[in-house]
Amino acid sequence: MNLPLRIAVLGSGTGSNFAAILDAIHARTLRAEIVLALTDEPTSTFLTLAQNDHLPTAVIDCGPHPLRTTDASQQAIHDHLLAARPDVIVLAGFMRILKDPTLTTFADRILNVHPSLLPQFKGRHAVRDALASGQTTTGCTVHLVIPEIDAGRVLAQASVPILPTDTEATLHARIKQTEHTLLPQVLSTWPH
Repeated sequence: MNLPLRIAVLGSGTGSNFAAILDAIHARTLRAEIVLALTDEPTSTFLTLAQNDHLPTAVIDCGPHPLRTTDASQQAIHDHLLAARPDVIVLAGFMRILKDPTLTTFADRILNVHPSLLPQFKGRHAVRDALASGQTTTGCTVHLVIPEIDAGRVLAQASVPILPTDTEATLHARIKQTEHTLLPQVLSTWPH
């Protein structure tokens, strides 16, 4: 009998993709266990979700600069992940740039979900950029994480229409709904 997929999830915010993974595990559509929920935000909903589910958690102080991290925090993230022994690591709204030693140690095992159809609209403002582009379609991408931001191998994508009445908030909400389906699907067929 195959063992459940061991997943470590890194998140910073509301944890909606994390909640989608948990829902899939609870519904038994994803045969997995969360071996670590790591955050840089001690007051995040992400952390509350993990604590409410009695999951192993870690809070890392990544320093005062948004997105960037200290060398010590990069090492702490790596050490927590090594101890958790995940099969796969999911960046679910983790708003820090992950670097070595984690990227090397866990090469081809770190996934990110991004709110565009990569390679279009890389970076933090993907939804705003898609809306401003005049295109009628955007979407979301699950991809492998490499040192170059939003440039790793695409594992799956799903399209989302851009409606004439969309604001950044309404478009992002619809993209997130699609992410909540796509990410558990990708994990259910891991490895890729």
